[in-house]
Amino acid sequence: MKNRVVITGIGIVSPLGLNRQSTWRSLVAGESGVAPIASFDAEGYKTTIAAEVKDFDAASFVGRKEARRMDRFVQLGAVAALEAVEHADLSITEENSTRVSVMIASGIGGIITLSEQVGVLGSRGPSRISPFLVPMMLPDMASGQVSIMLGARGPNYSTVSACSSGADSIGQALEVLQEGDADVVLAGGSEAAICPIGVAGFNACHALSTRNDDPKGASRPFDVGRDGFVMGEGAAVLIMETLQCAIERGAKPIVEVVGYGSTADANHITQPAPEGEGAARAMKIAIHKAGLQPDEIGYVNAHGTSTPLNDKYETMAMKGVFDEEAYKVSISSTKSMTGHLLGASGALEAAITSLALAEETIPPTINLHNADPDCDLDYTPNVARQGRIDAALSNSFGFGGHNASLAFQRYED
Repeated sequence: MKNRVVITGIGIVSPLGLNRQSTWRSLVAGESGVAPIASFDAEGYKTTIAAEVKDFDAASFVGRKEARRMDRFVQLGAVAALEAVEHADLSITEENSTRVSVMIASGIGGIITLSEQVGVLGSRGPSRISPFLVPMMLPDMASGQVSIMLGARGPNYSTVSACSSGADSIGQALEVLQEGDADVVLAGGSEAAICPIGVAGFNACHALSTRNDDPKGASRPFDVGRDGFVMGEGAAVLIMETLQCAIERGAKPIVEVVGYGSTADANHITQPAPEGEGAARAMKIAIHKAGLQPDEIGYVNAHGTSTPLNDKYETMAMKGVFDEEAYKVSISSTKSMTGHLLGASGALEAAITSLALAEETIPPTINLHNADPDCDLDYTPNVARQGRIDAALSNSFGFGGHNASLAFQRYED
């Protein structure tokens, strides 16, 4: 019999706040974290807006020396992990360290460090390249650094599946815990790609919104006026553990993680499969593994990127999963407020889904004023909604045809 798995701690660093409480308050209030880009001069770029993490000082959490040896995505992941550990009241000791795993994903890794060092190479030559370039840019380094920082010696790796990375990390952690290969997993994702080459690259493939004159209104999932996603950055880490471990150490479960579905579109490097076929299969797998029926799902945190095809096909996928019941399910895209955190988006949205269950509150989809006729479900427009949720899904889909869906349930003794 597989182990039951619960979440006992949540850590978040996002464009809406530097911890889970401030992020959750802003989400429920329907606030946007999008603003003109402040981290570099974006004059001349097609897109000059993003959802950046503001007033972040990693040194105050991990020390100045260590912070200098971490790319920004590692810093964000490390701070989120520290908050999650504190929230869960988790102590990692010599006795339990080999049973504590770290799986913090990143879709892109240290692109800020890499781009800066390419500039050094061009202007000052190869002898001036930082010896920390390679360990700072590797996508697994948030997971590696957190493991070192905390002394966690269980399985340690980083999933890389584009914008599904964070969700896949949590799904992999679920399966490791269910099989008994660890007692505790710090699972999540971290991303920081808001830099000149990052923005220029996504502009080149026509993925970003160019609503530069209206930053807070730029991310508008399911709205007829949507024109692309808004880049975001940040991290979310969950403390996932077997129910037995949580009970033995007196931890209080927040929610139970009950299912994970992963599929491939095998269709196109950037476009989702027609009618959301792969996305629908991922949701069905997650629901089946959870031992639930589709009509038991009360909330879906949609991938909802604010791009034309994604929102349309995800809507079609949800109709394929829930049939006529699809119109009764509360849905929201919190990317309307946080922007798209790329490889960290699935982790952040899993954390938000967990809080929605625990707080009995569905965050809204803001900027939804004129719904696309092809997107005619209940997307919780503009205002949060109170109400008990017994089970929920969180969807993540990525370039390359990756699809991941996670199922959560209220914890019952």
